[in-house]
Amino acid sequence: MRKIIAITQVTLDGVMQAPGSPEEDPSNGFTHGGWAMPFMDDAGGQVIGEIIAGEFDMLLGRRTYEIFASYWPNQGDDNPIAKAFNKATKYVVTRSLDCLDWKNSQRIGGDVVGEVRRLKASDGPPLHIWGSCELLQTLIAAGLVDEYHLWVFPLVLGEGKRLFEHGVPPRNLALVETRSTPRGVLINTYRPTGARNSVAKKSEVGCRETANRSRYEYRT
Repeated sequence: MRKIIAITQVTLDGVMQAPGSPEEDPSNGFTHGGWAMPFMDDAGGQVIGEIIAGEFDMLLGRRTYEIFASYWPNQGDDNPIAKAFNKATKYVVTRSLDCLDWKNSQRIGGDVVGEVRRLKASDGPPLHIWGSCELLQTLIAAGLVDEYHLWVFPLVLGEGKRLFEHGVPPRNLALVETRSTPRGVLINTYRPTGARNSVAKKSEVGCRETANRSRYEYRT
């Protein structure tokens, strides 16, 4: 079974929209595009190099695919990111794109959750999700993301599309690795450990037991 890994740049208030450039995603009047770039440095580049060093395929939403497809195929193989991305199989979730020109690209349509479940159950390397905010909401809700590589940047935007939007199911996450860069970016790796509801119910039971003991002690 393949592992699905979300590689996401977020602000301290959870915004993931358009980290790379102003033109990346100006939807809903978003004017802060490119917010991540002032914080990138050699340490961040080293981490990206580690991420792309192994075998992987990519799982992308339409908007992210179009942005990547307009740039990375035009970079030479002397660019290690371009070389890795061009080599990887790209699974693209889209209802509007019928022709995918970037080599090694395959379309996923229809029942997205069912198709991704089948893809996840197949043999192959891990599936990396870069960006793809809307796709991520669907996969998070379905419990299909195995690991989050979150790049947490030291700024607050107050608006924009967020990684965990309203309506995602409560989950517990375990921090399995953390690193930092000289410019203050935290690079954290989290893995889901289970639904939050079961923990909440245990906590409620514990609170009731404590309250009952307190009332008993007060009366005696």
